[in-house]
Amino acid sequence: MDWKAITPKILIVSAIILFAAMMRLIPHYPNFTPVAAIALFGGAHLGKRWLAFMIPLAALFISDLFLGFHNLMIPVYLGFALVVLLGSLMRGNIRVPFVIGGSLAGSLMFFLITNFAVWAFTPYYPNTLQGLATSYTMAIPFFHTSILGDLFYNAVFFGGFYLIQQRYPVLRTAEIKH
Repeated sequence: MDWKAITPKILIVSAIILFAAMMRLIPHYPNFTPVAAIALFGGAHLGKRWLAFMIPLAALFISDLFLGFHNLMIPVYLGFALVVLLGSLMRGNIRVPFVIGGSLAGSLMFFLITNFAVWAFTPYYPNTLQGLATSYTMAIPFFHTSILGDLFYNAVFFGGFYLIQQRYPVLRTAEIKH
């Protein structure tokens, strides 16, 4: 490992992500969690692609060690990996409309992927088009809190990090991309 590649920016962004992942362990309103925001934030701010994926997904995994594993972990992690990819599209051009759009797109992608997986890989809904529609319909009451949580935490992470960068300009420097 090239220890010179670990910049102050990577350390601060990683600390924010790890702290946010641990917030999953405290009681919270259903689906109002920082997880998708972790993925978008990490993708946008961690210049090395492997770090952008590894740190948010590792943070998620660490919190899952405490929360427990389930049979839909692969679709959940796939959904978050796609949100990291979405965040990486913002890299170097982070603007409020992109953060809002990325947050909403990430919420929608995660909703579509995970509820499809519930339909496809659990016995809760029949494997018919009607069963798929029911799976999505039954998840709608939770979707609005996912959107609100993602928007809130993205505002906190992106806005907070922007304010920290204003105070400590060294954090504005981009890392070498690999």
